[in-house]
Amino acid sequence: MNIRPLLDALDLQEEAARALADDLCAQIDDLQTRLREAETHLEHLAITRKTVTGLADRLPAVAPDLPEHPDYPCILAAFNHATGPLRAKDVCAALGHELLAKNVEGTRAKLKRLVKLGILTEADTGNFARKQ
Repeated sequence: MNIRPLLDALDLQEEAARALADDLCAQIDDLQTRLREAETHLEHLAITRKTVTGLADRLPAVAPDLPEHPDYPCILAAFNHATGPLRAKDVCAALGHELLAKNVEGTRAKLKRLVKLGILTEADTGNFARKQ
């Protein structure tokens, strides 16, 4: 019996399996390198986040962008001096406006706009406070 053809076929399969194993090892090496790079990048991001959050309380407060109307800075000043929530009528009086329904409603509209901008909060209906 001539087993040479069988051995030749085995050699071909062995070479193919070896080539596949070598290719897979190269892919594994590449993936391990990429994994190390991704892990290092994640570590750097975590360090950056920790640094930024640690410094955030040291940054000066940024003045909010207020709508174009002279009452808005005065409204915020009234809240800076307040010891608790204010109603639209209280703010209207602090602004020196006559306590007419139209003035109170106009002030309430401005207060609601400041709530939408995230500058004030409305604890319960009609009671406004500076956002903490």
